[in-house]
Amino acid sequence: MTRISFVIPVYRNQHAVTMTYQQIRQVLASDLPAYDYEFVFVDDGSDDGSLDELIAIRRSDERVHVVSFTRNFGQMAAILAGFKQATGDLVLHLSADLQDPVSLIPRMVKEVEVGSEVVVAHREHRADRLSSRVSSKIFYAIIRLSLPNIPPGGFDYVLMTRRVADAFNNMEVRNRFFQGDVLWLGYRTSLIPYTRAKRTVGRSQYTFAKRLKNSLDAILDSSYLPIRFISLVGVVTTLSGFVYAADIVYARLMHHIPAGGLAPIMILLLIIGGVLMLMLGIIGEYVWRIYDEVKGKPNYIVRQIY
Repeated sequence: MTRISFVIPVYRNQHAVTMTYQQIRQVLASDLPAYDYEFVFVDDGSDDGSLDELIAIRRSDERVHVVSFTRNFGQMAAILAGFKQATGDLVLHLSADLQDPVSLIPRMVKEVEVGSEVVVAHREHRADRLSSRVSSKIFYAIIRLSLPNIPPGGFDYVLMTRRVADAFNNMEVRNRFFQGDVLWLGYRTSLIPYTRAKRTVGRSQYTFAKRLKNSLDAILDSSYLPIRFISLVGVVTTLSGFVYAADIVYARLMHHIPAGGLAPIMILLLIIGGVLMLMLGIIGEYVWRIYDEVKGKPNYIVRQIY
């Protein structure tokens, strides 16, 4: 039988993980009875009862595997660990917060049956706060400048074949962007839009700091635009300086207008200083990522596999 591996990162998802597991089992029983399955839950250092709940699920179903981290390493690390542990012919990643509709699973499997190697369920609409929707639109608008094939609303809900999962596992880098890596592989991909449901159990652990880190990883990992931006700003600033200097000389020689006093100089110094600090910050992000890669630390540490 063809086996589907469900890779599900877990961080403070007490109660939601049992409901996610039960809903997927119901879909398998009713719509995909010819498929075998395994669950790979990755507990990302939860400090609530999520791990105990996962172990209880494991006791009732031997096809459930639980990977427990020593601490919280982040969603990307949990995804990587889950994919490494998954052994199925198909590997499906989804969240444990009940916002990804499990009713799409049969349709995603059908897409693979007719020839797709990667099936992306992307967020066409989302029942989130206005601030989350606006920030998401801005973020993906920037990302699409370098990755035009990424869906406007982004995705996390993905099904891939064993071949694609192995290729994904062979990418050994840090500070990764999951969506960019999946699309970069270049396998035949089909898209399924859906509306991301409102969270009904628990609350989101995706803080502003995590959003910022993910945004920086996405932009710097998948795009050369920041470096090109530095070059463009440098050219524009230089040309502006020459134009301003020429204007001062012209006004002095042709109209006998004396050069301005302290205020224009201070304005120029502040603008140029700000541009230089911005450039150094972008370069510093790249240097830090090179240093982080050279150190060779693993993306995560596993405490125990159940």
